Amino acid sequence: MFFNEEQTNQLNVLTQFNLKNEMDGIKIHHDAAASLIDAAKELHRKGLITEEDGGYLTDLGRKAADHADALRFLLK
Repeated sequence: MFFNEEQTNQLNVLTQFNLKNEMDGIKIHHDAAASLIDAAKELHRKGLITEEDGGYLTDLGRKAADHADALRFLLK
C-alpha cells in the first residue's frame, strides 16, 4: 500500500513543527499551496493540530510528528 498524495501532504505539514520546542507553532498562510492548506485542515479535523491553518501540535499530533520525523530519518 502506498501513501497517497493527501497523506504525503499531511506528513509534510507535520514535519514542519519544531519537535524540540512545543511552544513553536506553524502558520499555513492563505497563499500557500492549496494542497498544504487542505492538509492542515484535515490534520485539524483529525485532532492532530490546534488550528485549521496550523497552530500547535496536540498530544496525538506530537506522537504523529515524532513518528513522521523518525520515518524521514530512517529513509534518509
